[in-house]
Amino acid sequence: MIHLPLIRQGPLRALAFRLVMACVLVFLSVAIIYVDRDGYRDVNEDGLTLLDCFYYAVVSLSTTGYGDITPATQSARLVNVLFITPARVLFLIILVGTTLEVLTHQYRKGLRVSRWRRKLKDHVIICGYGTKGRAAVAALLETGYDKSRIVIVENREAGVRQATQGGFVVIEGDATRSAVLNDADVKNAKSVIIATDRDESSVLISLTVRQLTAGQVRIIAAVREQENAALLKQSGAHHVIVSSATAGRLLGLTTTAPPLIDVVEDLLTPGQGMALAMRSAERAEVGRNPRELITLVVALIRRGKVLPLGGEQAVSIETGDLLVYIRDEATATNGVSV
Repeated sequence: MIHLPLIRQGPLRALAFRLVMACVLVFLSVAIIYVDRDGYRDVNEDGLTLLDCFYYAVVSLSTTGYGDITPATQSARLVNVLFITPARVLFLIILVGTTLEVLTHQYRKGLRVSRWRRKLKDHVIICGYGTKGRAAVAALLETGYDKSRIVIVENREAGVRQATQGGFVVIEGDATRSAVLNDADVKNAKSVIIATDRDESSVLISLTVRQLTAGQVRIIAAVREQENAALLKQSGAHHVIVSSATAGRLLGLTTTAPPLIDVVEDLLTPGQGMALAMRSAERAEVGRNPRELITLVVALIRRGKVLPLGGEQAVSIETGDLLVYIRDEATATNGVSV
């Protein structure tokens, strides 16, 4: 099931509003009829009681019209022409309004889904909207990624609700199923981020994505245990992040070298202090040593491989290289944060 970001009135609230409107219309009709009750005649010819007025108003507004109570005077007939007949039409509109709204909503939703599918291309699919999934989405948005190009796949009701309220398109279902990934148009996706809570689910999702896309879509996955990282790479994941091992290393740094953890937190915290960024090498920089540049370059990415700059080996910048550098978040204007 596809959930598009939409803020709308709840069904119970809409139904309650229509019931209140229908009751108000009935009571207003009863009041008008009761005031002019001498102008009506019933089959018993004993006059109209308050209950008779209710009865006449209900059968008239519902278009039943048994004919046992009829307007006899000119004033009563005029009231029926000017008020009861329009009220009857309005009463029917209120009764069928819920059905019309549902049909109209389904039609509009179908149009929105079709329009969304036509525009969807080079998007990022996030499998799982838990802690890791929300952090991945936040990182994408911080780098300027368009929210409309992020698709969430989630099977938990709470996660679906949170993602929809956040303004994201959500595919409700199990990401290990091919049909669910096809609903997310995985074949035209730019990348798939697997952020589930279970390593076995991550492996199955990676296998399914690789099968559907023939390995043409980049897969980034997170696992809890180091021993499952190799299995996930064999399943088709291009990048695997071991959350438990990463957390353990950070804990070790905190114990042995506390200032280092402050630097790492500064780099990972968006919007303040230092941040890792990446940009393409400029023509004037080709052939130069990265250490000679004004910006603090910490690594080069050449043909998809990371070239560290440590050691005595001299590295020169080549055309097409990507420069990973540290920038000041407060004054940064160019580059892509990573």
